Amino acid sequence: MSTLLNTNIYDYMKVLDKAADAAWIRNDCINNNLANVNTPKYKREDVDFKAQLKQALNEFRYMTTDEKVASLTNEDLKPKSYIDYAGYSYRKDENNVDVDVENVYLAENQIYYNGLTTAITAEFNDLRTVTK
Repeated sequence: MSTLLNTNIYDYMKVLDKAADAAWIRNDCINNNLANVNTPKYKREDVDFKAQLKQALNEFRYMTTDEKVASLTNEDLKPKSYIDYAGYSYRKDENNVDVDVENVYLAENQIYYNGLTTAITAEFNDLRTVTK
């Protein structure tokens, strides 16, 4: 006997997948920043998917979290990089990359990415268990 499951697991999996994509892109941005640490007037690049997701979810007022997540489009979840012009530079060459800060961001992002991949794997394992 087949039972219809009423679940939004696929909507949440899509968010986890896009968050992992964003973490991967952020890793590339940080590595690019480190590669350009000595490039005059270079401005660091970054990705803030968490803020992007929060903003997208706040656009859906008076909905449950499940309804909000289900309403997210691929465009809402597309990771976007930005140039950090607000990052002040105290260097004469106007480059705003700080090697120590970028390395902290890199380590933080790697831990975040590992957590996301662990969560995705757990969701797939749970889904496999339910479908057996």
